[in-house]
Amino acid sequence: MKTLMRKTSSRLLAATAAGVLSVGLVAGCSGDDEATPEASAAASSEAEPADDAAAEEVTELSYAGEDGKTALELLVAADPEAVVSGEGEMAYVTAIRGHAAESDTEFWALYVDGEMAQVGAGSLETEDGQQLQWKLEEIE
Repeated sequence: MKTLMRKTSSRLLAATAAGVLSVGLVAGCSGDDEATPEASAAASSEAEPADDAAAEEVTELSYAGEDGKTALELLVAADPEAVVSGEGEMAYVTAIRGHAAESDTEFWALYVDGEMAQVGAGSLETEDGQQLQWKLEEIE
């Protein structure tokens, strides 16, 4: 029971920290057109007991593509805490903004301009103007 509570508390703490960080990132973005990756995180809320603070788990992350950079490079720039297994073309993203995908039921899916990517993030060369989005999805 203590382990379950510790895991739940750790997830709640990580989700809260990610939410605060994402609000800071969004608030810190200016209206200029710099070529830095801008990250925004969308969250879905889970039902929590009334006694606990409302927790939100990050289930999406979006940023703009840049000529000559891979989706993986831009992900790591947008979220230095992202967890990646493998390297380069064999890279597999397992956690974003502190939310690890449950290995047997979920995965982080990469979309480019609304379409699921056909190659991995480490081999996907992006272009200026593209919109990249990671979504936590269920394995069907």
